[in-house]
Amino acid sequence: MFQLPFFRRDLPALEGQRVRLRLPGWQDYAEWAALRAESRAFLEPWEPRWAPDELSRAAFRHRVRRSKHDYEQGTGISFFVFEKAEGRLAGGISLSNIRHGVAQSASIGYWMGERYAGKGLMHEALRLIIPFAFEQLRLHRLEAACIPSNTRSMRLLEKAGFQREGLLRSYLRINGVWQDHHLYALIAGEHQAPPGRG
Repeated sequence: MFQLPFFRRDLPALEGQRVRLRLPGWQDYAEWAALRAESRAFLEPWEPRWAPDELSRAAFRHRVRRSKHDYEQGTGISFFVFEKAEGRLAGGISLSNIRHGVAQSASIGYWMGERYAGKGLMHEALRLIIPFAFEQLRLHRLEAACIPSNTRSMRLLEKAGFQREGLLRSYLRINGVWQDHHLYALIAGEHQAPPGRG
């Protein structure tokens, strides 16, 4: 098994002023399913096509098991984003395809429940996960892919310091259709760590 020294037995949590990031657990199912269901029309244009059992308890268990497996293998880490004021689930953010050796890179992805969008919570989550990736995971490069029509996501990435590097043609199958994506990247040393992070 490929084990990395920073993937410890104790699971990480990242604290900001308004959000808290932690790994998903079985106890989160009901809140996750409710938030995703009410945000379905908001999320579907930017995600892979939802399966018929997308919001089932079995599908959630599979997600949590896969998340734990990726974490244990050192290939990915997924966080749920909670707004701290009331402790409610607001969305998710993840580092996937973590590579070391000569690459030292990862891909970043995120989603936000519709009622929490536009409030700056995902920007704060990004400002927590970026130094975590560069300082604790010792990565050198973070990448994010964004559909050109998703102006909200592009603004979010640019506000967090990501730079657009090019167009990836027919890159990902989103909502059943192969879509072009802009490639954004952030290099270690180009970010400023937020004060008071966990």
